Amino acid sequence: MVLRVGNTSGFYGDRFDAVREMLTGGELDVLTGDYLAELTMLILGRDQLKDPDAGYAKTFLRQMEEGLGLAHERGVRIVANAGGLNPAGLAEALRGLAAKLGLPTRIAHVEGDRLPPRDGVLTSNAYLGGAGIAACLAAGADVVVTGRVTDAALVTGPAQWHFGWAPEEYDRLAGAVVAGHVLECGTQATGGNYAFFTAHDPALFRRPGFPVAELHADGSAVITKHAGTGGLVDIGTVTAQLLYETAGARYPGPDVTARLDTVRLTPEGPDRVRIHGVTGEAPPPTLKAGLSRLGGFRNEVVLVLTGLDIEAKARLVREQIEDALAGSGSRPAEVRWELVRTDRADAATEETASALLRLVVRDPGPEAVGRALTGAAIELALASYPGFHVTAPPGRGAPYGVFTTEYVPAADVPHTAVLPDGTRQEIPAPVRTLDLAPVPDPPLPPPLAYDSTRRGPLGRIAGARSGDKGGDANVGVWVRTEEEWRWLAHTLTVERFRELLPETAGLPVVRHVLPNLRALNFTVAGILGEGVASQARFDPQAKALGEWLRSRHLDIPEVLL
Repeated sequence: MVLRVGNTSGFYGDRFDAVREMLTGGELDVLTGDYLAELTMLILGRDQLKDPDAGYAKTFLRQMEEGLGLAHERGVRIVANAGGLNPAGLAEALRGLAAKLGLPTRIAHVEGDRLPPRDGVLTSNAYLGGAGIAACLAAGADVVVTGRVTDAALVTGPAQWHFGWAPEEYDRLAGAVVAGHVLECGTQATGGNYAFFTAHDPALFRRPGFPVAELHADGSAVITKHAGTGGLVDIGTVTAQLLYETAGARYPGPDVTARLDTVRLTPEGPDRVRIHGVTGEAPPPTLKAGLSRLGGFRNEVVLVLTGLDIEAKARLVREQIEDALAGSGSRPAEVRWELVRTDRADAATEETASALLRLVVRDPGPEAVGRALTGAAIELALASYPGFHVTAPPGRGAPYGVFTTEYVPAADVPHTAVLPDGTRQEIPAPVRTLDLAPVPDPPLPPPLAYDSTRRGPLGRIAGARSGDKGGDANVGVWVRTEEEWRWLAHTLTVERFRELLPETAGLPVVRHVLPNLRALNFTVAGILGEGVASQARFDPQAKALGEWLRSRHLDIPEVLL
């Protein structure tokens, strides 16, 4: 008895046509969509300030203009967290759409994740589990929309409903959590953002298909995709996504804590990878909650420096703007300069002869990042370095957001399933819980014996995927053979990691060892400042941090090359 669960969205703004592609491209029982990232909650919160009836992903409602009919014809249930801050509002809009289309679609939603308002906080939501989704499906819902649930809950909920799992069947639930984590980011499981894409036919990656998980009653699953779609599913693509935005061996959630150190991956033919052996533990007694608030105002100017004397040009304009800001009497609270040397000597084009000097300012109020900055930059147009120009005219300061997390007792959060007939069903908190504790690192494999090395980039043998969690980042690194693992496990220590990525040198870095995946997962605390919305660094979500690591050179055994 297999449950086929597909994904159609990894973020708010993902491929619009994916709903049609997934519903018409192959067999499915449930179609899921993840629309909520940390930044999305801030965006929806600002939307709701302007319109109290807003707060949900409007794209999903537009997709359902066609999707409701296609799903009804094929008997596919739809589960999405597109409700954002207003799942009841989205459910009502979907009922109106179904009536307009003449469809008997039964709509349900899950709420309770929104925490009581507090001063200075724009949005505050706890991450709920899948039990509310399961209750809605059991009551006959064709479409279930939620607010803030864990990304994996979009899969664990349908699995609980379909297989009738009890709340304490932890191993089965953990298997569904792992499958849900692979599916949640859409095409990242099918070759998107994949470190080893150059090892395959480039045509595969032009338009990757979205992933499908074939779940079994024992909690195992096969990750695949619809036949004939682009992309690739293999051990590497699944491993990469398993490491994305995770940390240690324990992966906690509202339904279960999944043990990532027990995950086993086995190839089952072209574009088919089996996930099995996952064990689970009781969930923690608390729920993670995400809070977003307006952090202040920011502005930026990118100055273009071309040709000779790049360092001297940067020094001149920096001193000029700093003098102007000091003279204005309203120097921003934070001023950051970054010179990006994209220039080349004797370049064939002006663009490749140019470097970029980026100035970012932040302040609690809009005045210090507004006219004081734009005036200083514009007034230098004829009075600074030769060739002065900017990538775009400086504008007014814009508000930026800050994302933080906290933990609240699960029993204090009213997890509620609102069934298709309007009945409200309260979902009880777990009876058994287990406080989280670190898992001791497993023994390392025997070191690799080798005679000679060659200097080269780590990415010659290792893949990586990185991402953000609030102000922290994680970098998952994996290799494909046992010999490579014997070298990597002993070579890429925290000390070596800091050497290769100097930006992390003064930050807390923790290494987690996952032998079954031949992987190391590094968490870097604080590298993203106050989170993606604050845009604290050039790569605010740490999406390319892993690729930077792969590009760094070290001594690699020749036997591996």
